[in-house]
Amino acid sequence: MDLHLNYETIKPYKLKRIDTSITMGLSPFPSATPKPKLKADKINSKIIIDDVTILENIPSMAWEYKLGNNSALGWILDQYKLKKTQDKIIGEKFNNYQFADYKEEVINLLMWVCQVSIETINIIKKMETLT
Repeated sequence: MDLHLNYETIKPYKLKRIDTSITMGLSPFPSATPKPKLKADKINSKIIIDDVTILENIPSMAWEYKLGNNSALGWILDQYKLKKTQDKIIGEKFNNYQFADYKEEVINLLMWVCQVSIETINIIKKMETLT
């Protein structure tokens, strides 16, 4: 339980971060903010953060730890995606969410949750051998 409550105190999993320049043809506007993607590519062991950043070397075991019907990593990706409201007034007056403001926080969170997921699966496997 301590592992899940105090996840920020453990050493985060070392993921390979690849940052490409936004001026390398990915955007017609060099000063444009990268468009968030937040997509998991489990087959190639990576998470596409935005037009610029990709996290690689995500172990398959990290996807095994499920919270309901989704992996812990999948929940993070889902919760940080931009969600559009149907109400125009709310969208115009209160829609100030910018993923770029949270990008580094999300990357750090993904590294911590990756480590917690792996350790949790290892604990579950050890418990299964005891029965």
